[in-house]
Amino acid sequence: MMWQDFVFLAGSVLSIVFLAPTVRDSSARIPLGSSFPSMAIGAIYSFTYATMGMRFSALGSAGVAAMWTLIVCYRAPGPQTGPKNIVRFVASMARRSHRLLTGTRGDQHAPAGREQTAD
Repeated sequence: MMWQDFVFLAGSVLSIVFLAPTVRDSSARIPLGSSFPSMAIGAIYSFTYATMGMRFSALGSAGVAAMWTLIVCYRAPGPQTGPKNIVRFVASMARRSHRLLTGTRGDQHAPAGREQTAD
């Protein structure tokens, strides 16, 4: 067993402890542009640690990814909650990418009164 595995686990446990108040605070609103990448990175780290045989690090990173998933689903700004926020963020990024590639501005195609969805 590698000592580094426990160091990464300790860092993940601290992250989980620090993220818990955000998950518990029903008035917290964390932009999807910050929380979605953190969720994805946690999941990627968990998979990577698992393939390296670092089971404790993988479990810790999976816990961090789970916390960020809860934040993405239930603490994002906007009227929706749940996994719909993941779909909303991915769709928003696809629209932004399309606008970037085609050189169009977002306000030309967006319905009136619609807020930016990725933040």
